Amino acid sequence: MAAIAFPLLTSRLALRPFVLEDAPAMRAVYEDEAVMRYVGTGRFRDATMTAALLREYAEQQAKRGFAFWAVVEQASGRLIGDAGLTGLPAPEPALELGYTLRRDCWGRGLATEAARACVRVGFEVLGVPAVVALVEPANVASVRVVEKVGMERTGEQMMHGRKHHVFRLDR
Repeated sequence: MAAIAFPLLTSRLALRPFVLEDAPAMRAVYEDEAVMRYVGTGRFRDATMTAALLREYAEQQAKRGFAFWAVVEQASGRLIGDAGLTGLPAPEPALELGYTLRRDCWGRGLATEAARACVRVGFEVLGVPAVVALVEPANVASVRVVEKVGMERTGEQMMHGRKHHVFRLDR
């Protein structure tokens, strides 16, 4: 597995590993109930949880060579969310795609841009055979994002007591 060259640049975004100084900006994202509605358990995170999560992402990056990364808007330099890849339970060789952006950044194609960058890294740098995404059916915007990235719905799965569509893109 090759090392990822950061920052990952798209036309409008820069993705990079998180640093602890990112906690205040990410806390604003993670404390927004509307943003967190379909993320994980649907519970928003406080300052302690946000700091712990960013430490976990840094540890995953150091250990595995990939994680969820800070998404920075290039024009403003503003940290607007996270996007990245995480492992799936063995023996699944695919990685799972995820992203969370500030509410004021929705509807501008930024999630799709970040997701494409993550998928590209998964295939071209990490060499995984597939990338999957789990999306709640009611999260119509996220369904559109994964479809724009080229993923196709392959089934359903329960997670955190809620039904999710499983989307997959093979290399």
